[in-house]
Amino acid sequence: MAGLAGVSQATVSLVLSARGDGRAAAISEETRQRVLDAARSLGYVPDPAARRLAAASNNLLGVFSFTATFPTDVQHSYYPFLVGVEQEAAARGYDLVLFTGSSTGGAGATGPDALSRVRLADGCLFLGRHVPRAELKRLVADGFPVVHLGRREELEGLAWVGADYVSASREVVTHLAELGHRRIVLVREDDDAPPSTDRQQGFLDGLAAAGITGGTGAVLRCADPARELTAPRVRALVADGVTAFVAEETDTGAAWRALNAAVREAGLSCPGEVSLGLLGSPPADLAARPVPMGFDIPRHRLGAAAVRLLAALVAGEEAREPLVTCEFRAGETAGPPVPPP
Repeated sequence: MAGLAGVSQATVSLVLSARGDGRAAAISEETRQRVLDAARSLGYVPDPAARRLAAASNNLLGVFSFTATFPTDVQHSYYPFLVGVEQEAAARGYDLVLFTGSSTGGAGATGPDALSRVRLADGCLFLGRHVPRAELKRLVADGFPVVHLGRREELEGLAWVGADYVSASREVVTHLAELGHRRIVLVREDDDAPPSTDRQQGFLDGLAAAGITGGTGAVLRCADPARELTAPRVRALVADGVTAFVAEETDTGAAWRALNAAVREAGLSCPGEVSLGLLGSPPADLAARPVPMGFDIPRHRLGAAAVRLLAALVAGEEAREPLVTCEFRAGETAGPPVPPP
């Protein structure tokens, strides 16, 4: 192309890259036109990969999920996150590269190279309840821009965006207390994932604010909710004075599914004999009526906030996104407790 236009290769590169550093401006209009005419005659099409490489930037943001299969089903709880991520990335001129945890063992991925392929992008968003800490810590230590979608304060230096689960969970308990409930039990999975910790903290704060003594029996941690939260166990708790249950939402919905099934199998009316609350949104297959009392997680807004934060880190800027407020949902599963006979 340089020979056809009668110019140097450097001049061709300056014209075709449309650099804005002043050097392209020094090229005469006649020379620029000869280069463009030569490019058209040769059928030249710019190579975006080469242009990005020359600029030391790919204009690519990675999205890595620690689930076994990347969640693209519209009924999956992660899907709204991805919609927010996509829209915000497009608005900022970024393309997305989707990585999956399945090819490296998902949450069990280990080894120094488990997450190495995310470096193909300029930075990466991570989604998942359980993450390989050592690998994420290594990326952060190397200065690679990383944002986790969900609170991860236990990993020093890892940027994250999150929802205000503490305040939202406290509001659910406050609502139940105002209805007259004095014995409320939280059902949660048996791990220390930050979202679970935040929900439990808000639950206990709500009990304290309402003057309700929580005690160890106020939180029921289940390694396997479907096996541990049985109809007889729920009936026993109700017989002991429990009038309301709340369950945490997770990507599996295990606690809420088990609680629903146990109450139904126990033959308890809801609301009436027992009130139920969900600290989050119900799984899509359980979203039909009755709508559970609880709160909705602004997943779309969280996805967008994660992209904003990652874009700032890629640009070398210091930034932090505030916690996103959850919206209380009155639902149809909570009412005043039934007076004992």
